[in-house]
Amino acid sequence: MNFLAHAYLSGNNPQVMVGNFIGDFIKGRDLQGKFGHGIARGVELHRAIDDFTDHHEVVRHSKARLWPKYRHYSGVITDIFFDHFLAANWNTYCEEPLPNYAARVYQLVLDQKDIVPERVNQLLPYMMRDNWLVNYGKIEGIRRALSGMARRATFVSKMEEATEDLKVSYDGFQQDFDRFFPELKKYADEWLRLNP
Repeated sequence: MNFLAHAYLSGNNPQVMVGNFIGDFIKGRDLQGKFGHGIARGVELHRAIDDFTDHHEVVRHSKARLWPKYRHYSGVITDIFFDHFLAANWNTYCEEPLPNYAARVYQLVLDQKDIVPERVNQLLPYMMRDNWLVNYGKIEGIRRALSGMARRATFVSKMEEATEDLKVSYDGFQQDFDRFFPELKKYADEWLRLNP
């Protein structure tokens, strides 16, 4: 899953949300020493979500559609596609309007700028300017996100072409998301309950 899903799956704890949001940028194990309990818990939740997602049969099915063309980038693309379906169907999952929710998430991360990784502080202004979390709900927003990732990729990824694959197999990816996401939400809620 990508930024929007990680934020959403954090529940209502702002510290957990920040940790979950920045989880891809955090290495190592001494999380509490660096960030305190709440953000550390969010990073741990992020890692648990990624592990659950990577090993889920439905996600593997989605990645398999993309594997012949994108190889190891198929997982990244699937994560972005699934954030698209979450954003496009946001009202199904959350009562708070997505623009309000996105603004709140950006502000929570901004409020922690002194402790989040520098890479997050560099990325956040672009994320806010182009309102990634809201624009994930549009094909053009997904295209821009994937094109940006393709420019930063170490190897030729062709990720900038992936929205064409999304259009061709849109219903299939939507069905995969609809099957997978409720299970992921249940898993994240249970993780939070068991890891206070």
